This record gives sequence, structure tokens and C-alpha cells, in this order.
Amino acid sequence: MKAMNLNHGHDCSKLAYGWAKKTFPFREGREGMPVLGVDGGFSNIMKFGDELIGMTSDGIGTKVEIAERTENYRTLGFDLVAMVVDDLIANGLEPVNLSNILDVDQLDSNIVDELMHGLYDAAKVAGVAVTGGEIAELGARISGWGPKMHFNWCSTAIGVVPKNSKIIDGSLISEGDAVITLESPGFRSNGYSLIRKILQKNFGDSWHLSLVKEGVNAGKKWGEVLLCPCRIYTPILMNLIREKISLHGIAHITGGGIQDNLGRILKNKNLGANLEKILPPMDYMVELQKLGDIDDKTAYHQWNMGNGMMLILPQNEVSKTLTLIKSFDCQAIQAGLITKEPIVRFMSQGVSSTLISCETAKAGK
Repeated sequence: MKAMNLNHGHDCSKLAYGWAKKTFPFREGREGMPVLGVDGGFSNIMKFGDELIGMTSDGIGTKVEIAERTENYRTLGFDLVAMVVDDLIANGLEPVNLSNILDVDQLDSNIVDELMHGLYDAAKVAGVAVTGGEIAELGARISGWGPKMHFNWCSTAIGVVPKNSKIIDGSLISEGDAVITLESPGFRSNGYSLIRKILQKNFGDSWHLSLVKEGVNAGKKWGEVLLCPCRIYTPILMNLIREKISLHGIAHITGGGIQDNLGRILKNKNLGANLEKILPPMDYMVELQKLGDIDDKTAYHQWNMGNGMMLILPQNEVSKTLTLIKSFDCQAIQAGLITKEPIVRFMSQGVSSTLISCETAKAGK
């Protein structure tokens, strides 16, 4: 089955960001002047006097349809919060505030209440205050599955540099640094268009009621399994920062997979990574591969395949870091080392064992 064209998406993102960068001089020498030294990071950083403020925006995409099909809306708040706060912490910024916009076709107060309850729960985990929002009724401009309220949900978050800390922008990464990977219990909030396409082709319109056949989730409905909320990594990484771990780089593994997201923080230093051991994907991820005839190279570009965050740090701090991460009940392992050759390499663990490599110069924004 043909996957979504992520490369075209990267091209469009580069076009949009290119135009955005042309506006940076509008704030030259004034409050809110963008800091160009972090080009390619996971958030944008602006200067306000002596303070640096980070900002990023994202949404939960077509994962919304899983909630519509299962009529379970409570967990989507974790997806919305994770997508933005974990981009901020990837630059060493403590997320502090979040604003969201909910575009709907028609209002349903019960669904709105469930969504906002979930947003409250996720904000509590992330330690952020929801300080703004908008609900816009757009009628037929918004569509979805089933007869109830359809919606798109996006957010913007801001973050600050923690006291006695600095921005993490990859500039300190050097050859020989260690790479640690943290587990992801699900697909994060990306790659769902391909997932839905696979299941629709195999099981028809009511695919969310079909049962998973393999692994620990065997017997559960696909709709239930795919609604797995995104883990919010911010509390883990904030603890590492407070414990003075020398984090040289952080990669949030979402759309584009390991190769694009790790590569984007390595390309400015013209470095690469040799990952001898990464965490395995969930059983149902491999089952989806089989159902859609998706090869490992495509799967690892579309999805994170069980690896949600990657940290780059000195080798002598690996043991302490793994112990600190374990205290948050999160599995993590040392995946490999940073290399002088600007290529990210790793062995996949999907339907087959495949050597996947990508030049960091070709990684996503």
C-alpha cells in the first residue's frame, strides 16, 4: 500500500517557513525578535529583553476520527498537549502556557466538556496553564465520521528557559556522544491517515470494531488500541534538566520518524548517528504493517515505531540518566553513538530487520 508523501509535506513546510523567516527583520532590535541560531529546532525562540521565550503550534490531525468512532473523547487532550509541550522541551524550554482552537461543524456541549476535561488532565501532567482558547462554528467546512459533532483541534504553547539553564539547540553535540531512546506506547498523533487507509481496505467501514489479532492487545478493538494517548515526556525531561544532566540535543520523534527528527538536530553540526539498538515497535504496529504490506523503511518514516524521544548527552552521564527516566516508569535504553559521518543509521525491528540510513542533510526541517 502506498504511504503518504511526507517528502512533499516537508517541501511545503520549508516553503512556509521560508516566508515566515522573511518576516523576522520586522522585529529586528525590538521585543519578540526571533533568535536565528536555532534554525531547524522543534520550536521557535524569541528574545524579550534578557529573556528568551519559545513558541510552537501543532494539532492532533486525523486521530480525531478515532474518537468519533469510539465516542471516547477524554484522551485527545493528552495528544494535543504532548504535540506542543514536547516540542518545547526538545529545545530545553519549560512549557508554561497553552492556547487552543477548536473548529467544529456544530456544537455538542457534552463532547466539548469531555475534550476540555481531557485537556485539563493533560495540562496537569505537563504543568501548564491553559490561558486562552476559541471555539469556532464553521458548519460544512468541517466534516468527519458519524452524525455527532466533528472538529479539528490545534494549540499553541509557549515556554521559558528554566532558571540556571540554557537553550538546547544541538550546538553542543559532538562525535562520541551517546543517544538514549525513550519508549512510545503508541503512534503519537501522526500517521493516522495511512493507518485508517490500511484498516478501511482490510475491514471496511466499521474497521474500528474489528479485533487486533497479535500480541498483548489481541482481542481488543482497533478503535480502542489506536486511541492510546500520547505520553507527555515533559515531566521526565524537566527532571533531567533540574538534575543538571548535560543534554546536548533532544529529538521528538513524530512524523518523519527517527531519521528525520534525529537528523534535523544533527545536520547543523554535519554529524550523524549509529544506532545499534532501538526500542521495538508495539505488536499492533507490526500487525498494521502486515495488513498494509508496508515495508520497514516506509513504516519507520511514517511512524515512530515505539521510539518517542531521543536524547543526546555525554557517555559518562548515561547511567544516571537511565535511572532518572526509569523512576518515571518509562522504558529507555542507550541506542548508540553520534558519528562524524553525517548519516543516521539503525536496524529496524518491524516485519523484517532492515538497515535504514538517511543523510542528515536530507532530514526534515
